[in-house]
Amino acid sequence: MQDPAALEGPAALITDPVQTAALLAAVLAAVFALSRVEALKKLFDVIPPVIWAYFVPMLLSTFGVLQPYRPGNEALGITEYVNPAYDLFSYILLPMALFLLMLTIDLKAIASLGKMALIMLLVGTLGIVIGGPIALLVVSLFADTTGLWQGMSALSGSWIGGTANMVAMAESVGLRDLGPVIVVDVVVGYGWMGILLFLAGYQERFNAWVGADTSAMDRVDETLKQLDTQRRPLTIETGAIIIGLGIAAAVLSRVLGSSIEPVQIDGQTIISGGTWAVLIAVTVGLILSFTPLRKLEIDGASRLGYVALYMLLTSIGAQGNLFAIAEAPLFLLIGVVWLAVHIGLLFLAAKLLRAPLFFVATGSMANVGGAASAPIVAGVYHPAMAPVGLLMAVAGYVLGIYAAVGCVAMLSAIGGG
Repeated sequence: MQDPAALEGPAALITDPVQTAALLAAVLAAVFALSRVEALKKLFDVIPPVIWAYFVPMLLSTFGVLQPYRPGNEALGITEYVNPAYDLFSYILLPMALFLLMLTIDLKAIASLGKMALIMLLVGTLGIVIGGPIALLVVSLFADTTGLWQGMSALSGSWIGGTANMVAMAESVGLRDLGPVIVVDVVVGYGWMGILLFLAGYQERFNAWVGADTSAMDRVDETLKQLDTQRRPLTIETGAIIIGLGIAAAVLSRVLGSSIEPVQIDGQTIISGGTWAVLIAVTVGLILSFTPLRKLEIDGASRLGYVALYMLLTSIGAQGNLFAIAEAPLFLLIGVVWLAVHIGLLFLAAKLLRAPLFFVATGSMANVGGAASAPIVAGVYHPAMAPVGLLMAVAGYVLGIYAAVGCVAMLSAIGGG
């Protein structure tokens, strides 16, 4: 019989979901309040508020204030555990933020960035596909990597097509314990996200180094500046409309997504209900951006979308645990080498194509982070272009299964599967 304690979450000072949500909201508020203090301005110029919003909750979980994510282990009788507050944030805030960002998108302006965005997305995907086999070969030169190819197969799915694809790849290679995969995904993947957020402050230097052509991005920024002159103070009426639309769209997309049959290939789930929900929220938002509802941007609809995204980011950070690094050192090393190949290929492409750092960051996060992370990173680099990151991430979902299958085939050949 399973120990009842195994059903409970990790020990922490705060375990109640409502208190957890309140603390995360307070952390976000405190971060942005401190960023307005003149004496701290230089600090926040170097390390933007969004980084603090991500890493402070992670530190709180690492040192026992909040509950980190706990992967399940059937052999040890340990069940998977996610604090309900984190699930609720993801359930509501992710589709709500995506809907509001797409509702207010200037599709014509975004389309002018399309070619470079697509190229860097594909380069990022290629980096994941070949980076895995290269990492396995390199580490196998000095360490025993027997059996690691299966976990890497699942990770390839996560770093291209998201959680649903990770599960699909894990099932396809017969992997039951995803614990080490989750550790690498969180520590390495989101650690890289933190670095990308930090590098946003150095994009002008990078762009000058590669001789980047930023004219298209400058035009979008100019459009945003013109929009800023038209903005109105948020009123109770428009605030209620924006929040009401966002929450309604979020719940409706979740309900519809769960009612659609998952897409399967050979019995493996490729597009889950959660993925359908994201696609529905994005699609409905895009369609409504051609209606008068797009004028809600004058009242700050996208800014409320960002608030939802940043709140979601605090819950993502809180699920991490820096001490988990010690649980899978070899697999973590492989993850670092793997991502280094991905990053190196993106930087090489940026140098050859004279691509701005913005496209390096979004091309990477659209693969490694997906729809929850790519808009955040894109928005930190250029507030007008969070939808670019989102659209790139959605395209990554489509590419994910095919690219991951190719990566898994190579990993299997190298690992002896």
